[in-house]
Amino acid sequence: MADNYIEKQMEQYQARKAAWEQRRKYGKKKSKLYAARLKANTLAKEEENEEEGEEMN
Repeated sequence: MADNYIEKQMEQYQARKAAWEQRRKYGKKKSKLYAARLKANTLAKEEENEEEGEEMN
C-alpha cells in the first residue's frame, strides 16, 4: 500500500511540475493594448534621452 501511495504522489508531482514548466515557458500572451503602451513608453524615453543629449551639447 505504501508503494502505491508514493507512486501516486510522484505522478501527481510530475504532472504539477510539467504544467508549471509549460506556463513558465509559454506564459500569458500579452494583449495588443499592452504592446502598444510598451512601445509608446519606449519611444517617449528615447525622445527624452535625445533631448537630454542635445541640451548637454
